[in-house]
Amino acid sequence: MRVIGVIPARWKSQRFEGKVLAELLGKPMIQHVWERAKESKILDDLIIAADNEEVMKAVKGFGGKVVYTSKDQPSGTDRIAEVVNPLDVEVIVNIQGDEPLIHHTMIDGLANALLEDKRAPMATVVKKINDKRKLLNPNVVKCVIDKDGYALYFSRSPIPYMRKDNESHSMLDIHSWFSDDSGNTTPQNYYKHIGIYAYTKDFLFTYTNLPKSKLEETEKLEQLRALENGFKIKTIETEFDTIGVDTPDDLRHAEWKMKQ
Repeated sequence: MRVIGVIPARWKSQRFEGKVLAELLGKPMIQHVWERAKESKILDDLIIAADNEEVMKAVKGFGGKVVYTSKDQPSGTDRIAEVVNPLDVEVIVNIQGDEPLIHHTMIDGLANALLEDKRAPMATVVKKINDKRKLLNPNVVKCVIDKDGYALYFSRSPIPYMRKDNESHSMLDIHSWFSDDSGNTTPQNYYKHIGIYAYTKDFLFTYTNLPKSKLEETEKLEQLRALENGFKIKTIETEFDTIGVDTPDDLRHAEWKMKQ
């Protein structure tokens, strides 16, 4: 196989236990993720990696393919590695089980990026930020990319910092980053990171065997482990936004968004 998608479905989420089975518009959330991923044009297979019997039962109920994985896996990436270890596959797409608004073009774009560009063993998705509230929100991860589309850094802080020539040492009004003197919105190079990844199979096992890095521990962002160890991460830009469901409030927000 060239490309498979794996959806890690962990039951004991710290902030919202059992969220993958939380009802969303009459279906468990994991079913929405699976249905959207099934629209991909490139996946040769789609597997849900579960660590709970209730999740296994629910996935089989809606016709999904599911594999039971250890409850002791420290991350979704490690859970995926457990699933793909015996498989002959070139590229694996890590599709988060708490992203019910995932769009199939993200999956296809990531897979194609790795199939076409052999310089990067890993790829992820970014979207332009046009809302200053998202730029200031530490739960919205920001990404800076180079001219060739490779990630330079990920941070919970608003980066890059746009310094004005006449700026004093006081904090710059963030609103001016988005508007010109007339109040009209101007495009800036601010990108939100969307937490869906693709890896080559070889790199997936290299990555899971790397020790946690200092930057990863500081920002609490595991993708920094790859950058800190000198590996390239290719980014693809999407026009579609997502909502990662970490709390019941996020679930209600996702439901409202999907109704629109």
